[in-house]
Parts: sequence; structure tokens; C-alpha cells
Amino acid sequence: MKTHNVAFHVYQNDKGLMNLALNNIENMVKHYEAKGEKVTIELIAYGPGLNIFIDGKSPVVARIEAMSLGIENLTFAAFGNTHSKMSKKTGKEIKLLDGVTMTSSGVVRLVELQEQGYAYIRP
Repeated sequence: MKTHNVAFHVYQNDKGLMNLALNNIENMVKHYEAKGEKVTIELIAYGPGLNIFIDGKSPVVARIEAMSLGIENLTFAAFGNTHSKMSKKTGKEIKLLDGVTMTSSGVVRLVELQEQGYAYIRP
């Protein structure tokens, strides 16, 4: 069975862009499932785009929760430096949605995934 590896990048605090990325992910999964192929996807967010993963602030929280339960091989990664800066600015630890992992550097993570053969998508 052929497997496709894709890294999606959200970098703006824009609900339309966030929904576009999530739409792209859902469409890609449906496409490859229909062909009997597998897809592994990681959605990485940093800078203002980190809001996609912030508990109580994400405009697409319901979709992310549903997708994390309903789509196999889909992971979410938040940029640790952005998270630290946001937490420092607010004076408290910013809570991320359940299931979101922290990566030290979003840019480095994107490079590492591309070096592993992941396609890079920035909606």
C-alpha cells in the first residue's frame, strides 16, 4: 500500500485560513482512502497561527477535536518558542488543545519532515 506524507503549515490567526487547511486535510484523506492508499499528515502551527491550538481561543476547536478522533495518522504540533512567548506575555501558561504536541522549533520541524520526504503545504 502506498503511503503519502504531508506537512501542513498554519502561520496566521485567520479562521478562513485555518478552515482551508482543515478542508485540505479532510479532502486529501478522502482522496487517498478512495484509492486504497494511506496518508500521514502533521499540521504544524506557529506565530499567530498557534491560535488554532489554543484552548478557549481556537475558532476551529470542534473540527480539530473531531478530526483528531476520526482521522488516522493525523498529528498536531505547536511551536514551543511561540507558546513560551505567548505564555510569558499573558503571565500564565497557555493551555493547548488535547493531543497537540510541542516542538521546540516549528521551522526546524518543517525542515525535518521535508528531509524525511514529506510534501509541504501552506494553504
